[in-house]
Amino acid sequence: MSPGTVRKVEQGGTVRMETLHTLARALEVTTATLLAPDAPQPVGRTEDRNRVNLIELRAALTPPVGLADAGGEAGDEEPNVRRFRRAVHDGAVLYHSDSYKSVASQLPGLLRDANSAVAYYDNGEEHRQALLARAEALQLAGRYLTQVRQYDLGYTALAGAITDARRATDTLTAASGVIGMCWLLLRQGRLDEAETLAAQTADIIEPRLSRPPPTNARRGAGWHCGLRLPQAETTAPRRPATTTAASAVGREHTGSFFRHWTTFGPLTVGMKGVEDAMVVGDARTVVRKAGEDALSPKAWKSTGRPSDDNWNRHRMDVARAHARTGDLTAAMHELAGVRRASPQWLQHQHVAAETVQEILKKRKRTLTAEMRDMASYLGVVG
Repeated sequence: MSPGTVRKVEQGGTVRMETLHTLARALEVTTATLLAPDAPQPVGRTEDRNRVNLIELRAALTPPVGLADAGGEAGDEEPNVRRFRRAVHDGAVLYHSDSYKSVASQLPGLLRDANSAVAYYDNGEEHRQALLARAEALQLAGRYLTQVRQYDLGYTALAGAITDARRATDTLTAASGVIGMCWLLLRQGRLDEAETLAAQTADIIEPRLSRPPPTNARRGAGWHCGLRLPQAETTAPRRPATTTAASAVGREHTGSFFRHWTTFGPLTVGMKGVEDAMVVGDARTVVRKAGEDALSPKAWKSTGRPSDDNWNRHRMDVARAHARTGDLTAAMHELAGVRRASPQWLQHQHVAAETVQEILKKRKRTLTAEMRDMASYLGVVG
């Protein structure tokens, strides 16, 4: 690491999370220790637009609280919970197809209907099913809000989803919400809390290899909890267990993806191993592993295919690794591929913008038209 980078950190400058991670390893402290609190920067115009754009969703998630009871109002007609859960499933499909505007427009109505259903069925199995339906709607809202970096609202939604699932005694749905909560905590830089929460949840739900095989969904939620921790020194002890588990599972399991938001199998573990290498700054290992047949689309016939979200995140790691090793053409190829597959998703990824900034700095010759177009698309000035 150059003295200039260390000086920038000491003077409070903005650096990548992996830079802080490298320093933390050298200083034998956690990465979170180096994330010093500071006063917030002035809010820009973008936040003003989001305040207006999200006003209905904000009203549905955070209704005003006064002296009167603020519970949801039961409608006159009996709600159809099964039909409602299909609507939430359709919303999840829209989210994963990058139709963010459609998701944003549907969420307020879904949340209001969920509150009405819980109020209408105030006891018994119908009440439990209504709670589960609301938990799934809140989880969709929490994932969407985390993706668009509205973290406080996202926390409210995910906390509500986990609470409803626990009240409905559905541990698997609650654990799915925890995975979303860990993602939100990572994006907020709350690394130690994310690690603790993931480890605690995995210990509760994680299947033991000595026990009879659990359901596919339980496999995914249980083993996935420990896979997204940001510090390689803490994830290393779990990797052998997850690798063994993935070998036992044999294929990627994605059947309950739109309900439980998780997959598990050999590809998932392999991609998270690449992510670990990128976190510790080992770009050459990322390039080498990404080129192995086990992580290529050719292997999907035997292993099953990963979720689009996981695959896109993996390709972002590969793009950044190519930029670090000086292969700017390969880096642009990966970025262009992700843009074709998930254009709206890419615009919300800070890693993509950082990778393009690195490409612009390293490019010795005139920028190509593709580079200029990508920089403009991601709002990068360089």
